Amino acid sequence: MAKQTPYIIQKKCRFCEEGIEAIDYKDVKFLQRFVSNYAKIDSRKRSGNCMKHQRMVAKALKRARIIALLPFIQY
Repeated sequence: MAKQTPYIIQKKCRFCEEGIEAIDYKDVKFLQRFVSNYAKIDSRKRSGNCMKHQRMVAKALKRARIIALLPFIQY
């Protein structure tokens, strides 16, 4: 009997579904959803974003870090 590989359910991009065009870097509470416990940016696979919106999230997170709204590292 052949071993079946489990299929992965594809997450939907929440930005595409809700029609969000821009991600605000000043909305810290919203951006913290996309950061791990060690202050690393979550991957597309983990967050469920599409490529376009993952780039926008990463750019917004980096901008928020530079103006000290979010930490670079977690202690």
